[in-house]
Amino acid sequence: MAENIHTVTAANFRDIVLTPSRSVPVLVDFWADWCQPCRVLMPILAKLVDEYGGKFVLAKVDTEQERDLAAHFGVRSLPTVKLFRNGQMVDEFLGALPEAEIRAFLDRHIPRESDAVLAKALQRAQQGDLRGAITMVRQAQAADPGNHRALFALARLQTVAGQLEAAEQALAQLPAGEQSKPEVTALRAQIGFERRLQGAPSAEQLSARLHTDPTDSEAQYQLAARKVLAKDYEGALDLLMTLMQRDRDYGGDAPRKAILEVFAILGGAGDLVKRYRTRMFNLLH
Repeated sequence: MAENIHTVTAANFRDIVLTPSRSVPVLVDFWADWCQPCRVLMPILAKLVDEYGGKFVLAKVDTEQERDLAAHFGVRSLPTVKLFRNGQMVDEFLGALPEAEIRAFLDRHIPRESDAVLAKALQRAQQGDLRGAITMVRQAQAADPGNHRALFALARLQTVAGQLEAAEQALAQLPAGEQSKPEVTALRAQIGFERRLQGAPSAEQLSARLHTDPTDSEAQYQLAARKVLAKDYEGALDLLMTLMQRDRDYGGDAPRKAILEVFAILGGAGDLVKRYRTRMFNLLH
């Protein structure tokens, strides 16, 4: 068996998959001898692990021999292929995908030379040189157009710099498969809140308006948006939920839409999302 292809059992899973995944992506192929699509997929994966020259490791699990391992990872159909990074399963695909799609899947996770430039650019941004960071990311993206991480990093930095239209254009250039990723949805929602606050009063001014007139829907909505950008998500959700209850049709159903955008920023999961999703459901019904 090739150097970067390993047979995995429950006994050696940690040594073959989890530990190595901290330094290199590990692709785990759950298969069975009776599975015809598995036979189609196997030579494609073997070819790719050879071509990528050690940039990822291929691990194979015979589900007939390792039923408990397959059950532990929720394998319900074959072939199922899961990718591990830093000791965790981070992505997967089902079925015998075409080679081009598998390459695209791998390229989302395998480090590239341009990633080193991105890391330096983000460090520069943290040090306050936002303009220099954007320039570095643009150079990385131009040198390696296939690195979608560079395009997303550019959109993030442009958002911080207030270049909202440019950020939206960068996100629009991402392939269809990237558009629905949680981090992309979250950034798009953040840009939406940034846009709505252009020219809006400060949080202090909005609070004063609400103190004078608690039914000022515009002030309540804009203050909620201010809290979103300040990462006070619970405070924002409280304001939006109250606004939805009092003036549901404000801005063409704007409070409900904004609540869903906050959920997107929060990744669509977690205690806060669960609590406020239940509250929103009760209000709507």
